[in-house]
This record gives sequence, structure tokens and C-alpha cells, in this order.
Amino acid sequence: MLLPPSLQEWVEQDDLVHFIVDSLEAMNLSSAVVNGRGSGDREYPPAMMLALLIYCYANGIFSSRKIERATYQNVSARYLAANHHPDHDTIAEFRRKNAALIKEAFVQLLRLSKELGLLKLGNIAIDGTKIAAATTKRSTLTYRQLQEQLAQLDAQVESLLQQAQAADQQQQSPELPEELADAQQRREKLRAAKAKLEEQTRQAHEQREQERKDFDSQIGNKPARLPEQPTPEATINLTDPESTITPTAKNGFIQGFNAQLAVATEGGLIVATEVVRETNDIRQLQPMVNQCVANGCQPERVLADTGYENIRQIRQVTRELGVKTLCPPARIANANDAQPGNRPGRRISKRFRGRMRAKLKTKRGRELYRLRGTTVEPAIGIIKSALGFRQFSLRGLAKVRLEWMLLALAFNCKRLAAKTALV
Repeated sequence: MLLPPSLQEWVEQDDLVHFIVDSLEAMNLSSAVVNGRGSGDREYPPAMMLALLIYCYANGIFSSRKIERATYQNVSARYLAANHHPDHDTIAEFRRKNAALIKEAFVQLLRLSKELGLLKLGNIAIDGTKIAAATTKRSTLTYRQLQEQLAQLDAQVESLLQQAQAADQQQQSPELPEELADAQQRREKLRAAKAKLEEQTRQAHEQREQERKDFDSQIGNKPARLPEQPTPEATINLTDPESTITPTAKNGFIQGFNAQLAVATEGGLIVATEVVRETNDIRQLQPMVNQCVANGCQPERVLADTGYENIRQIRQVTRELGVKTLCPPARIANANDAQPGNRPGRRISKRFRGRMRAKLKTKRGRELYRLRGTTVEPAIGIIKSALGFRQFSLRGLAKVRLEWMLLALAFNCKRLAAKTALV
């Protein structure tokens, strides 16, 4: 006890922290955003901060305040932090500013796994899950409600201003009443939300018009037009305007996002992530395959459930990337296929669905598609049930994408650490 203690002696040899430290030492972390002033807030090594985030996320600790507490109470976290204790603001700021670092670490870990033979590409399985936003449905208003409340606040502010002016003339009180300041603040918040909803609607309209312009009449139906202005029932959340009201299988409707994962069927590592505002998966197959390729993980085949049945995208990933797809056709499509039709697009869709059903009826097809149930679905189950990640800590689409990728990086580290421990 007279000698200084060594935290390394307190951490088990097979602890996850050793794999995280060794992995980050083999990576280039030059993209880290640090305090370049040399003064002000206390700075910590980027590798230490990233390792602390990865370890905590891998163990179900997501809040910056809880991560700070872990540097005091958790021996492994204390070891990673070198017995320092970054405060929660420092942790939150590092996480918020280092999207590029987390992305690069995610890709470098996949590259390292391939070199070690722990990641073998062939088939990938994709799936989506709904994750709650860092807000509630109570903060959601329709476009009609926004307009009504703004009209009420305009009248209230005008009335309060007249009262304040009258009081000023009578020299009763030189300060504006607190009620007026609150009403003005609420009005500005609603105005910002209204402008954001109008901008989202305009962007969706322009994107849809471009899709209609590029439409190939050989497959499917031409996309329907979208309005240029919000409908009265269009909604926006005041706390996180980029989140949406989205349906879930068990919990009804939540205010959240649609989080996507692509998992290699051999090795079970997550090779691509994405978070979108769309409430379904019908347009996500091609973007997820493109993400895999961008991350250096070119698959031979993608396995997806019926929600991803987008014949146009399936044909494009086959033609452009040489990636095959196994995706059961929807039942409603099966009924439509039985109806007579002479349109070229309907004939192409019917032949495509017929071939897909034939593939899935073969022994090989059934074996391949069964891999979905042992890869991507368990990965989502571990993230939501074992780790307890059911709500994002950050707000805004860019930030939740960062947090989802950080969680995937932590998931991969935990899985790789278990694999290397068996070698």
C-alpha cells in the first residue's frame, strides 16, 4: 500500500477496455476536433475520449452525465480515462463535434477486421427499427395548430404591448411585463417551427418532382405528387423538428426516427448504418447497399424483408453494383400479379416477383434467407433489449446519425473482443 496503485492491475485481462485501446492505437485519429486555442476548457486526448465513449456505449451507458459518473464508479471506465474525470459538458461536446472521427473509426475497424479474417463479406442482411427521439409527442403540433396558436399569440402580444405602452406613459413601470416576454419567446419558437415545416415540405416536393422527372415508365407506377405547402394535418415537433411520428409494431406511434442496420451474415458485424425520417423501409435498400460499398464492404447478396421490396432499387443495385437481392414479394403484390395487365411495367414486375418467389422456394434460397433471423434481427435485439438503447440522447438528424454509428462501433468492438478472446 506504500507504492502508488496501478489501475491496470485492477482490470481483468479479458476486459473490453484492452481491445478498445489496442484497436484505437492502430487507427489514424487525425480527424479529431480538439480545442485549438490552447486555453479555456480543459482538453483531453481524443483517443481517450473516443475510447471512453465506445466502452460506455458498449455497456449501455449513453447519457453524458452517466458517462461522467462512470469515470468515478466504474473501474474500467476510470482506467480508460487515466483516472481523469471529464465533465458531462466536455463529453457531450466531444461527441457532438466528432462525427467525422467516429465515422473514420467505424470504417477503420471494419478494415482491420477484414485484415484479421474476422469479417468475411458475402451476404449482408438489412433491417430497420424505430428509435424514439429525445422528445415527446406532446411537443408535436399540426400546421393548423401552429397557425391558430400564432394568431392567438400575435393578438396577445399586441394587447400586452399596448398595456405596457399605457403603463409607460403613466410612468407606472419602466420594464416590460414578464408575461409579454414569455409570449414573445413562445411566438418566435412557433414561427421557427412553422418555417421549418414549410421548408421540409418544399424540399420533399422538389425531391419528388425530380423523381417524377427521372421516372422510368418500364417499372412500377409514377410517384405521386407532393404538395408544395404543408397540409393542415402535417406535423412538426417543437423540440426536435426533424423527428417524425412513426408507427411501431408494439408501442403504437412514437416520436422518433427510422434507424437502419446492415449486418454481415458471417461474423455478425455491422457494416453500415443510417437514420432516416421516412417511416417505412421501401426506399432504403439501395442507400444501405451504397453505404456498405462506401465503407469498403462490397457484398455479393443482400437479404431484406418484404418492407424493402422496391423493384426499381433492387434492379439498380444488381446492374450498378452486381449485388443480388433476396426479398419476399408483398402479399398485395401477389394479388396484383394475378390480375391481367398489358403494361410493360406490370409484366416486368410480375416476372421479377415470380423469379423471386421461385428463388425463395429452393432449399438454398430458404437457407440464405434464414440468415436474417440469426444476424440483423438479433443485432437489433441486443441493441434495444440487452444494451437498453431505445431513445436517442441527441437531437437533429445529423446528430442521431452520429449516435447510431457510435453505437454500431461499440457493438462491433464488443463482438470482436469476444471473438479475439476465443482465438
